[in-house]
Amino acid sequence: MAGGMNVNDLVLVQGMKDTRVTLARWNKAPWNVVRPWLALSLAVALSLLASVYAISRLSTPDGLRYAVPGLTAEPDFGDYVYILIRNGLVLALHALACVAGFMAGSSLPLAASNRSGFSRWVHEQAGPFAIAFVMAATAFSLATQAFVLGGLTSSLAPQLGTSPGVLLVGLLPHAVLELTALFLPLAAWTIASRKGSWHELLAATFVTTAIAVPVLLVAGLIELYVSPELTRALIF
Repeated sequence: MAGGMNVNDLVLVQGMKDTRVTLARWNKAPWNVVRPWLALSLAVALSLLASVYAISRLSTPDGLRYAVPGLTAEPDFGDYVYILIRNGLVLALHALACVAGFMAGSSLPLAASNRSGFSRWVHEQAGPFAIAFVMAATAFSLATQAFVLGGLTSSLAPQLGTSPGVLLVGLLPHAVLELTALFLPLAAWTIASRKGSWHELLAATFVTTAIAVPVLLVAGLIELYVSPELTRALIF
């Protein structure tokens, strides 16, 4: 290739160009871009909470007693750090899924177009496989969260002398914010995949993460200092 540029260099340059162009275009009307992500992410968050409630009603409390900062114990800075680490790991996983979508839908096809033989076949097959893997991993993650949180809610509610529904209402102030922020990258991934706009996903990763991080910082404080007070007011 001219100037000694290999295929990997070409893919990287094209990916960075697509990302810059996408960010510049989005900057002209940012709300039009973010609004569908927020709407879908909020819908997923509310659906997950509804699933948690349904599972909590069907689950049998395990009889264990749980320590919940703000509710059964005084919160401290260590609890806040733990919440941020927990949410940060989930956000990183979802952001990586967004990056994987960019690579599978945009970078790999471009690399395949400059290859031949078995190498071309591998690159052509890797994209759809990676997309299917991300979809399966996302579905598994959502199902796991619903069952784990549903079981925890079922056991924690009688410990606090209330019902799962009342407990979940008390937790809504932080839960809706937290889950909506965490699902933003996946919402962007879903919308881009439907449009076939895989080349936009790297830009979407940057934007959704930049939005989610400050929201998660606030949601962590609400989880420790606001939701517990609301829950107590509903119970007593």
